[in-house]
Amino acid sequence: MIIQPAERITGLPEQMFARLVQQVEARRHQGLDVINLGQGNPDQPTPDRIVRALQAAAENPRYHRYIPFSGLAELKQAVAAWYQARHGVTLDPDREVAILIGSKIGLQELALCLLNPGDVALVPDPGYPDYWSGIRLAQGTMLPLRLKADMNFLPDLDEWHPQARLAFVNYPNNPTGRLAPPGFYDDAIRQAARFGTVIAHDLAYGDIVYDGLESVSLLSRPGGKDVGVEFTTLSKSYNMAGWRLGFAAGHHTIIRLIELLQDHLHCSQFGAVQAAGIAALSGPEAEVVRLRELFQARRDRFLATAAAHGWDGVPASQGSIFMWCPVPGPASALAWAERLLEEENVMVAPGSGFGPGGEGYIRISLTESAERLESAAIKIARALARHAAGQRTPGTVGP
Repeated sequence: MIIQPAERITGLPEQMFARLVQQVEARRHQGLDVINLGQGNPDQPTPDRIVRALQAAAENPRYHRYIPFSGLAELKQAVAAWYQARHGVTLDPDREVAILIGSKIGLQELALCLLNPGDVALVPDPGYPDYWSGIRLAQGTMLPLRLKADMNFLPDLDEWHPQARLAFVNYPNNPTGRLAPPGFYDDAIRQAARFGTVIAHDLAYGDIVYDGLESVSLLSRPGGKDVGVEFTTLSKSYNMAGWRLGFAAGHHTIIRLIELLQDHLHCSQFGAVQAAGIAALSGPEAEVVRLRELFQARRDRFLATAAAHGWDGVPASQGSIFMWCPVPGPASALAWAERLLEEENVMVAPGSGFGPGGEGYIRISLTESAERLESAAIKIARALARHAAGQRTPGTVGP
């Protein structure tokens, strides 16, 4: 029997990150040492106290049964307390917080909650590809908000489509590593209120900011909670990527719609994982500070090494765990990514995988050790030098 998939499946965009993993693993099976800078997969272990909280909770019979589909009330209260301490935002934990099995699923659920077939959704270009997936599943129409280098990778809000029902915003930005000032959010909120657009702010990297800068919560700005919802994850701040736990906060009607959809899709994350999430959010700020300092040290070492080997002009990331690096033409970003993997065994993400606006860039993840990042910077600088000299040397052995 031939199985014919539904159009909603065949219409999904290619999962770039799954393909990157496959390419890396294929080369590693050949015995090659690949430096994987293509994924934002935190390499540090989850803090011991959080692991211990999970272990203790896993022995609690309370979590061996179904818990409320909307998640633990105690976790919602911890989220509200975290928002108050971190961003000065007051939330009603019962009405303005939703628990997610990772923020990725929540970003896609939101599109399913708000979009009818043909409805317009705005996405940053370049931007996180999983925004596209939810829009495609909802059969919405996706239009770009172009992030412009000469505007510090902020969109021109005059390009806001008047019929947009949903707009995704993401700062600290993946992939560009830029931050947005408070005034940007104020302008976006005015546009959203004017046109009846819901803003979805992806704050996944809100804690990972550099050089004394600070990220901004949409909900902390006047009117932010009236027009939108914000998505945060424990994956990056607490090295809990594999635990799949995040939350949405904001407009109470949007939160209720997300929870209504989740009632039909799943039974919430394992209660013991949620108990560990409470421990994470209630823990010492020093853990997050140390992680931020680790990534900044890696960023600085990468930049210094690149410059020392002739690779100039790499802008310093302001936040997130990524570097957004221009590469020369006429070769495409994808061709550069393939060339670096082939010649230097360094995997990077091609900028074009984040939308047409990413052409001419590669994204480099800071989730390898400082030593490995230094080696990668040397290898990439060497490939760029060969390009400038009109050479190509497949299979070059790296340092």
